[in-house]
Amino acid sequence: MGAGHDHGHAHGAGAGTATSAYRGRLRVALAITLGIVAVQIVGGALADSLALVADSAHMATDALGLGMALLAIHFANRPPSERATFGYARAEILAALANCLLLLGAGGYVVYESVQRFITPAETEGRLALLFGAIGLVANLVSLSLLMRGQKESLNVRGAFLEVAADALGSVTVIVSSVVIMLTGWQPADPIASLVIALMIAPRTWKLLSETLSVLLEAAPKGVDMVEVRSHILATEGVEDVHDLHAWTITSGMPVLSAHVVVSSEALNAIGHEKMLHELQGCLGDHFDVEHCTFQLEPVGHAEHEARLCH
Repeated sequence: MGAGHDHGHAHGAGAGTATSAYRGRLRVALAITLGIVAVQIVGGALADSLALVADSAHMATDALGLGMALLAIHFANRPPSERATFGYARAEILAALANCLLLLGAGGYVVYESVQRFITPAETEGRLALLFGAIGLVANLVSLSLLMRGQKESLNVRGAFLEVAADALGSVTVIVSSVVIMLTGWQPADPIASLVIALMIAPRTWKLLSETLSVLLEAAPKGVDMVEVRSHILATEGVEDVHDLHAWTITSGMPVLSAHVVVSSEALNAIGHEKMLHELQGCLGDHFDVEHCTFQLEPVGHAEHEARLCH
């Protein structure tokens, strides 16, 4: 009765991670982003627009982030091994963390260049900046449509989606500043637009960073109330107590849970070992969407024995 039992579904290479279903869309988004980077670098040089240069620098980091997301999918879908028992699914979370750092770096760069442009003003060609900003906006909207669904299921895709969303807003800012310069000739509109782009990056990056660190620190999966989980387990017929209850997330779409469940001998004899495990698994899978569960069924008094062993 003290034996452990994994009664969840395997998450091997065959099943794939939540992100793997969007590999093709990430590739298309990467190709679009690289194309916009090239176009906006040329446009920024021709129009002498810091906003365009800043947006292209931001998009270059996004392209790198998308590339890392695709690389992470490759590693995440490798099968488990004796050493990497969960496989390499956590690579997607590390890619999301790297994307956060890239976004913060891009934001810092834009702020620095904006301040420099206030100190040393430059003449921005509004019409050219408007043209290249519009091209960037259209391309970003296409990429957003490709990643819209996947960002709800995967932190890795969400990181890519937020980067592209920030790019789209950056393109809108470039367009607005270009129109202001065309109509009024007010050149500070360009560095101000650059600062707005940087400010748009920060809150989205912070939210993604918070969610990523939560996974890395093995906090309870989002939407899983551990108090309710404990209550549901205790409500199972024959369960006397539960301890060493842990839940965490390996990667997006892969929550796991383990628990030591104290069961009375009478209940186990009446219900049976296998049926008890099925009931516990059904409870977690139906109410909390946690399918990968490991339960250790214990007789009353076994917890004290475990405590002595730990000491």
